[in-house]
Amino acid sequence: MMNPIFPDEHGEQSHLEDSAHKVKTAEYLPSRRQRRTSRKVRRRRRTVVMILVIAVFAVAGIVAFQALKPALNFDPAKDYPGPGQGEVIYTLPEGATARTVASDLLGQDVVGSEGAFLDALSAANGAASLQPGSYPFKKQMKATDVVKVLLTPSQEKVHYAPIAQNLRQDQVFAALAKATKLPVTQFSELAKTPVAFGLPSQAPSLEGYLAPGEYKFPTDATALQILTKMIQTTKDELKATGITDPADQFRVLTIASIIEAEGNEQNYPMISGAIENRLKNLGAETGGRLESDATVAYGLGVKTYNITSAQKLDKSNPYNTFAKAGLPVGPIGSPKVKAIEAAAHPQSNPYYFWVTVNLDTGETLYAATLAEHNLNVAKYQAWCQANEGKCS
Repeated sequence: MMNPIFPDEHGEQSHLEDSAHKVKTAEYLPSRRQRRTSRKVRRRRRTVVMILVIAVFAVAGIVAFQALKPALNFDPAKDYPGPGQGEVIYTLPEGATARTVASDLLGQDVVGSEGAFLDALSAANGAASLQPGSYPFKKQMKATDVVKVLLTPSQEKVHYAPIAQNLRQDQVFAALAKATKLPVTQFSELAKTPVAFGLPSQAPSLEGYLAPGEYKFPTDATALQILTKMIQTTKDELKATGITDPADQFRVLTIASIIEAEGNEQNYPMISGAIENRLKNLGAETGGRLESDATVAYGLGVKTYNITSAQKLDKSNPYNTFAKAGLPVGPIGSPKVKAIEAAAHPQSNPYYFWVTVNLDTGETLYAATLAEHNLNVAKYQAWCQANEGKCS
């Protein structure tokens, strides 16, 4: 008897489990649409990250470029439109390079930038044609115009000689020699014969007659022509103040040079009046003596505020106004116009004494008597003690 046939229980169970597994797995597997969406999200994320990275590098690059731009000279060279204003005398030194000249001209505000000048000079092929000398310019010129001045053969060349006020004769000669390249001995030899320049016979030298100022001498000017020009300038200034007689001119220049050495411009008229009081009133406490430290220092060939008692008693010094009454034998420097005007027209006052009590500000105190003056001198000495080294 055959056994009845039944379905395979194990096979059935296995089939059911496989089906369940497939269903369960299908629930967790992303669909094709989901996979496409996921890829898009990842791509967007990568794109955002890349954009952020690029942006960071771009910002960093811009910052670095701006920081390095001046050094790398990426900016267009600044240039003035011209034609300029005022006056500037530039002395091109021997052996100067184009870049040195560019730096000098920029420093004097002749050109807007070194680059603009160098570009204009390069365009004119002028670097090798630069010649030493003094050139007249204006401030804020167009670079091409500056180059034309430097390179135009017909341009009048000059020697620029700035002469400061109250320089002594030997200092003036040194400044002239430096500016003109002439030997200093050419000037000093000419100074030995002041009468040849129309000066009075009592003038020991050209001292006082070498007018301060800014001179532009032709490059072929001689020492004689230069000194003649300066002396004539002084004579013209004296005539403008009403002083025409040569002897009177000499006296005024002597007083003016002392005034300028003794005080600042605001004090010139008062000091001039006090000097006249001393010279005219021989019976006063001062006995006609000027008692000027500046004149003694000039006779000693030094510049100092400290004159010793022995030096004040030295009668061998022809400029010693402590030991001798009246004016010294001549001027002690080259006074400017304001000092000449004050000497020619002194301000009337009752004073015989003056002392600058503050060398920084020029504050000057006046006194009619020696006792009052001594109190003022004590103030000066106190200032010197508080400002070590400034009164030497």
